[in-house]
Amino acid sequence: MASLLCPYLNFPGTARQAMEFYEGVFGGTLSLNTFGDFGAPDAELADKIMHSALETRGGFTLMASDLPPGMEHTPGTTISVSLSGEDAGELRGYWERLTAGGVVTVPLERQMWGDEFGSCVDRFGIPWMVNITAPRT
Repeated sequence: MASLLCPYLNFPGTARQAMEFYEGVFGGTLSLNTFGDFGAPDAELADKIMHSALETRGGFTLMASDLPPGMEHTPGTTISVSLSGEDAGELRGYWERLTAGGVVTVPLERQMWGDEFGSCVDRFGIPWMVNITAPRT
């Protein structure tokens, strides 16, 4: 297997809901493992997500977990998850689902470099960028 670079998101107890949301956005196969699955004795932590992975038919993987007690959740503005490609219908569909309940920071529209681009923050506070490559002539 080749090396993979996969976004790994952390949540303050909402990883299950977020990953189920992303499964609805992208499709694919979602696996969820709780702290309890791995023997965590703390009842409060038992149903929280220790590790999850969404593998899509399009070939990308998104991973996430809930932060255990004692680890601070500080959403940042130093990283965004980027989706790009030529399949405008597919990417617009992702955009519509990601922006539902979220905030559009840059509308998805033609940009000076010729592509359609938009950015948003989804309802879980994750920043996304979508770029639809313009046909090159």
